[in-house]
Amino acid sequence: MKRTEIKEALRSINYGSEINVKGWVRSRRGNKNVSFIALNDGSTIKNIQIVVDLEKITEEQLKLVTTGACISATGILVESMGKGQAVEIQATDIEVYGTADPLTYPLQKKGHTMEYLREVAHLRPRTNTFGAILRIRHNMAIAIHTYFHEHGYFYFHTPLITASDCEGAGQMFQVTTKNLYNLKKDENGQIDYSDDFFGKMAALTVSGQLEGELGAMALGKIYTFGPTFRAENSNTPRHLAEFWMIEPEVAFIQKEELMDLEEDFLKYCVRWALEKCADDLQFLNDMFDKTLIARLQSVIDTEFVRLPYTEGINILQEAIKNGRKFEFPCNWGDDLASEHERYLVEEHFDKPVIMTDYPKEIKAFYMKLNEDNKTVQGTDVLFPAIGEIIGGSVREEDYDKLMAEIERRQIPMKDMWWYLDTRRYGSAPHAGFGLGFERLMLFVTGMQNIRDVIPFPRTPKSAEF
Repeated sequence: MKRTEIKEALRSINYGSEINVKGWVRSRRGNKNVSFIALNDGSTIKNIQIVVDLEKITEEQLKLVTTGACISATGILVESMGKGQAVEIQATDIEVYGTADPLTYPLQKKGHTMEYLREVAHLRPRTNTFGAILRIRHNMAIAIHTYFHEHGYFYFHTPLITASDCEGAGQMFQVTTKNLYNLKKDENGQIDYSDDFFGKMAALTVSGQLEGELGAMALGKIYTFGPTFRAENSNTPRHLAEFWMIEPEVAFIQKEELMDLEEDFLKYCVRWALEKCADDLQFLNDMFDKTLIARLQSVIDTEFVRLPYTEGINILQEAIKNGRKFEFPCNWGDDLASEHERYLVEEHFDKPVIMTDYPKEIKAFYMKLNEDNKTVQGTDVLFPAIGEIIGGSVREEDYDKLMAEIERRQIPMKDMWWYLDTRRYGSAPHAGFGLGFERLMLFVTGMQNIRDVIPFPRTPKSAEF
């Protein structure tokens, strides 16, 4: 008999019909006359109840139906007399596909901490919480592709293995086929890469932006959406060594248009979540963060504040004068900490903020310099509960100005001649931003730790599963 997904079964009003569902047992309870099985197949946060008459299917036949077991249940779809569900299935046949030993199965029917669930990340998608998170993650990916496709962007695949460090921070994972126990070196004691696979030092990408700019200089507007890697030894709730980035690059737009794009894009994604993931969001709202849905709604109902960095610093310093305590200093020229960003968003303005015109010393070499020669046209979006969620800027299209900044910072560019060619041949004004997908997921789900919005987190000293 053809299987019906539980999501569809719960919506059905075809009472009296025979139906088959398959999934994993969340719980089984009952008495000597009847047994109730809560079954979930991942298609929805909701379980379907299988009612088993013990005169028809014996307790002996059910002894393998324990929490975590995988079963097929066939029966008659009926209106439910119990609370919490419209329909249930009166079982006529139960088949066990896979058992789960109740003494060793790690996900028994009780509350588990997030820390414990990270230790069993191979099984945690079966919990209500992670089922909800992973369905929302899928929907956010679809929303992103749909937004850019509908707005005429081209999905541009940038390399994961690269010889260039986009951020200039040097925190890259090397890619090599060399024998690490017998490294060949030159006369200066430097590692000789001539016999390596690529013939030079190569690494996993920290960003697809630079290659994305090449695409925008030919196709007009592109976006990347793929994994990126940072060998940053940060054990915080906001950092991963492997995460996903969305990076649009657009020719012929200025700072105001870039900020319009950032705001419109984020509102589209949040609106998609509210419309397409209502059950999962309601579960997370009820179980983890009672303000989640209201906070998501507030983002799409409000205009983002557009705030120059200098004004932001003045607001923060005024708050300090009035007794507000911050852990980190915030003088002009400092890179704002998350606590500063969240103060502006959550306390001062009570709405998202796009901060612009940062000091050039704290931003990347490729950002367009303002006329004051001190600030650059950065456009970072700051969100409640998160802080910075988007980092964007107008890019410096003038070859001489870009080269002057590269030389001032002493950035090695020998492997990036191709990037400079975009300023030599048909240079054009352009801008773009980067959005960490997991940062978006933190906001949309209300989770507190970035390790809990990706299936298998990669962090310092942790590469399990």
